[in-house]
Amino acid sequence: MQELLTAVTYPIVWVICAYLLKIESGLAKLLISLTAAILVYVLIGIRNSKKEKSEGNED
Repeated sequence: MQELLTAVTYPIVWVICAYLLKIESGLAKLLISLTAAILVYVLIGIRNSKKEKSEGNED
């Protein structure tokens, strides 16, 4: 699930940069899209880690 959301984030942010923000630089779109995808991956990992810790404390 984590990898799927990361893979979906990349093209969505690319389209947002291209059409809504009107960024013409391919390098800028690449960096922004990759940063967003990595951020999503890290945030989901942190959330899953906290969830596992809280479930471990209940046992």
